[in-house]
Amino acid sequence: MLLDTITPQTGTTVGVAMPISVVFTNPVAAKARATVEKHMKVSASQPVAGAWHWMGDRRVDWRPKTYWPSGTKVRIDADMTGVSNGNGRYGVHGYTHTFTIGDDVRADVSVTGHTMKVTRNGKLVRTLSINAGSAQYPTWNGTMAVIDKQEKVHMTSCSVGISCDKGSPNYYDLTLPWDVHLTQSGTYVHYSTGDPNPGSGSARGSHGCVHLSMSDAKWFYRQVKQGDPVTITGSPRAKAPADNGYADFNLGWDQWLAGSAAGEQTTATL
Repeated sequence: MLLDTITPQTGTTVGVAMPISVVFTNPVAAKARATVEKHMKVSASQPVAGAWHWMGDRRVDWRPKTYWPSGTKVRIDADMTGVSNGNGRYGVHGYTHTFTIGDDVRADVSVTGHTMKVTRNGKLVRTLSINAGSAQYPTWNGTMAVIDKQEKVHMTSCSVGISCDKGSPNYYDLTLPWDVHLTQSGTYVHYSTGDPNPGSGSARGSHGCVHLSMSDAKWFYRQVKQGDPVTITGSPRAKAPADNGYADFNLGWDQWLAGSAAGEQTTATL
């Protein structure tokens, strides 16, 4: 049993909603999960209560009970040497990742109000005009930590299961700028050539993404980092599933603990 990935990458600065996400190369049996959790020690520069939660049998995330305090330094020591996955495989390596929690940057999106309010360390920085998903393709509700961002992304309706028929009014094949990634299912905050002036006066709706004007999309892209929470309200759609990217905070604390084998813990001190 080996660790496939540990996120965030070591040495990075991330947002207050960023979980530690560990993906294994092989499935971990339920009977082995408490032992695996106990061999992944989370330390921080100040005490933080949190817990692991299994997103299936290969991925497990550690998140704090509430958002990380800004400025916290975090380390995960995953000593998998000799640890069984419960299916006849054993770990042969140890892994250490360190990262820092940066400024508390949050974006609160009102679908019905067509606005996004961006705050930094508790102070409102800017209110932006947005359009979200149409009635046919509503945007996910809930809190999604930024997965990553790219200056350009090639987006197609076929790749997300909307339409592969070029004659369909819902078909698209576009490369669009200033893309902030929210879900693995394809939700982004970005500029759209088909919706250049979003806001309450526009009847345009997206296929589930959040649209900003070109200047606002560029500004927002430069403000946010991996792990910053984007919270969307007012959509008729349910909250994004916790494992659809890093939507970990869409689970209440009791729900989160129900997916942990070892239960709540307080970080060790760095």
